[in-house]
Amino acid sequence: MRRRTVSHTALDEPPDGADSVPVSGAAPPAPPRLQTEFSFELPRGYVDEAGTLHRDGSMRLATARDELAPLVDLRVKDNPAYLSVVLLSMVITRLGTVTEVRAEQVERLFASDLAFLQDFYRRINAEGHSRAAVTCPHCASGFEVDLAGGRPGES
Repeated sequence: MRRRTVSHTALDEPPDGADSVPVSGAAPPAPPRLQTEFSFELPRGYVDEAGTLHRDGSMRLATARDELAPLVDLRVKDNPAYLSVVLLSMVITRLGTVTEVRAEQVERLFASDLAFLQDFYRRINAEGHSRAAVTCPHCASGFEVDLAGGRPGES
């Protein structure tokens, strides 16, 4: 393989004798950023040891490691249904004021909140967003709702 050495003067000249291209003052547009963290609001909420209710939180996208690590966890080996508890504890970055979510806290969620988080996990990791297409039962028109739990009128 032949290497080409680039000197300071070669940088000022177009490569291979190409015509010079005028440089505008504007920088090229930045590439779009991947959203890796999503906010949510639990239907019921997590009640901590002090009795404080935590409903809002955030979840990050899962990595391959997140999906593989629970498979060697002894709790998951003993009870495969525990997989979602361990996995959710790894990807939930905040639950109210709790910033280090542990499996024991996910265990104490109400069943409706656990089901919500499992569906939320599936949506953001498989589909890339927290929106779902729905149909109005009264007028049959279709629209999207954000499952992240924003209040009506919020964007």
